[in-house]
Amino acid sequence: MATKDADLAALRIDRSSQGARPRRSRFSRKVIVWLVLLLSVAAGGIIFKQFFIRVVEVQLATASLTSPSQATAVLTASGYVVARRKAAVASKGTGTLVYLGVDEGDRVKKGQIIARLDDSDVAATLQRARENLRLAEADLNDAKKNLERTQVLLKQDMIAQADFDVAEARYKRVVATINAAQFGVREAEVAVQNTRIVAPFDGTVLKKNADVGEIVAPLAGAASSKAAVVTIADMASLEVEADVSEANITRVSPEQSCEITLDAYPQQGYPGYVSKIVPTADRAKATVLVKIKFREYDRRVLPEMSAKITFLAAGTKTGAGKIQPLLTVPATAVSMRNGRQVVYQVHQDRAVEVAVTTGQKLAGQIEITSGLKEGDKVIGKVDQRIQAGAKISQKAN
Repeated sequence: MATKDADLAALRIDRSSQGARPRRSRFSRKVIVWLVLLLSVAAGGIIFKQFFIRVVEVQLATASLTSPSQATAVLTASGYVVARRKAAVASKGTGTLVYLGVDEGDRVKKGQIIARLDDSDVAATLQRARENLRLAEADLNDAKKNLERTQVLLKQDMIAQADFDVAEARYKRVVATINAAQFGVREAEVAVQNTRIVAPFDGTVLKKNADVGEIVAPLAGAASSKAAVVTIADMASLEVEADVSEANITRVSPEQSCEITLDAYPQQGYPGYVSKIVPTADRAKATVLVKIKFREYDRRVLPEMSAKITFLAAGTKTGAGKIQPLLTVPATAVSMRNGRQVVYQVHQDRAVEVAVTTGQKLAGQIEITSGLKEGDKVIGKVDQRIQAGAKISQKAN
């Protein structure tokens, strides 16, 4: 009997171990539920930021150099730098170019020999004319002595009047021959001088039109001949010629102050003034030619450079010095935040606040004295939606 009771006791179910296992399972499920909730909240936040946070659409502006004269500008026009004194120097004679003593960029003085043609033929003509003159001078000496002798003999009644008349006629003929010989010498000398090509004024050589060995002729009649040998210009006489529309010509007046900006050096302005308004219009272009003189310029200014002319309001004075441009951005790009002036740049589609120092205002632009450099991009118009860190998208131009 005892053995049976022991076997039955072994068959009983242990309820204590089964009660602990469900409690641990419920705890694990709670942890998993909380983790799922936290992940859901995080994912929802990310989705909210991506799809429900407002994106500000902006247009960027560039910090650029602007002339201070823009504040008083009334009109702009385009033109070209020209030299008032410019010449294509040619020869008055025809011949082969045997000497060329200048190159592009060389400075020349008035009367300086630039080039020389072959003068062997005209030099021979000059020598012959001089010999003819010497021969005529020898005849004149003989004719003069003969005339003096006949005068004495005529007074002594030793010769007839006819003999004296013959001697006098010979003397006058020889004098005329000498005059003709002198003109012949002068003509030959001019022919020789015509083979020398000289500078008509002080200037700078802009272009070589012929080389040694080429035929040079005054009118360049042959296909293989050249007329001008070099082109020179007086670099002290540079000015700008601009075409102004007929509709705007009333805004231009003589002596009006201007600012000249060369396309080659856009960061540098040159003071100028209207020197002449040509009193005729171009029918085809409906424009009037206006000439603008520089008040001051440097050696970088060259003929045929393209230029932009800004005509300034009446009463505006420009000094003799060069006009230095200012770094500017649109005035709407600068805002006051926390007591300081700032602009906003865009980095990785987010607004980044940059503190700046400003100067004078110029017709919708404002000078930036510190905080930016030329070429920097900033948000062109700032409002209360734009804060540091705001999500930004750029408008298509």
